[in-house]
Amino acid sequence: MTSEPRDPPQFYLTSPAPCPYLPGKEERKVFTHLVGRRASRLNDALTHSGFRRSQTIAYRPACENCKGCVSVRILCEEFSPGRTQKKVLARNAEIVSSFGPSRADSEQFELFRAYLDSRHSDGGMADMAMLDYAMMVEDSHVESRLARYRLRVPGAEPGPLVACCLTDVLDDGLSMVYSFYDPELAPRSLGAFMILDHIFRAQAMGLPHLYLGYWVAGSKKMDYKSHYLPQERLGPEGWTRVG
Repeated sequence: MTSEPRDPPQFYLTSPAPCPYLPGKEERKVFTHLVGRRASRLNDALTHSGFRRSQTIAYRPACENCKGCVSVRILCEEFSPGRTQKKVLARNAEIVSSFGPSRADSEQFELFRAYLDSRHSDGGMADMAMLDYAMMVEDSHVESRLARYRLRVPGAEPGPLVACCLTDVLDDGLSMVYSFYDPELAPRSLGAFMILDHIFRAQAMGLPHLYLGYWVAGSKKMDYKSHYLPQERLGPEGWTRVG
């Protein structure tokens, strides 16, 4: 039997780049590779420490003069939807979700391209082709799933795909890696609906946390994450409860 390598992971630091959340600031990231049989355990440990995953890379901010990016996780077992969140659930009552293998297809890619072209046409993912999308979804050494959301339409099976979320399954929760949805259905608040669906899914799986990535005070892009309470935020003293 071949023993699992015990050498520690190697970490690297990126060069400074413009911050996507706070104008006038620069960001740097520390990252390592998630490969091999120990990738899942390493991903668990690093996520607990504030890292995020992108394909076979785990990264977290390492900015010299800013600590604005704060890791957030929802306490799923104690969560109960508020008035606004109940309206989101009612608005999407006819949407059916599934949680299966992380496999890419052309239907997903068409939706993904529509989302990018509408919401992030000037972002770093704007030029992604089908092969790039397939690598994003399938190139992983950790336990991941793809949540698919379809609109139930009478006489049409299985119904149109309206949203997707690539999700990691951790030892203590779910981590929403990347989500996208039909931009023409923005009034449905599908982003919020996917978060709520993942909270309920974590509850059903007996997992205490839903990891949402980074919250940045003062960033309108990230403000929505503060609306899911109770939650914990990672600071110098560890995870601190809010709400």
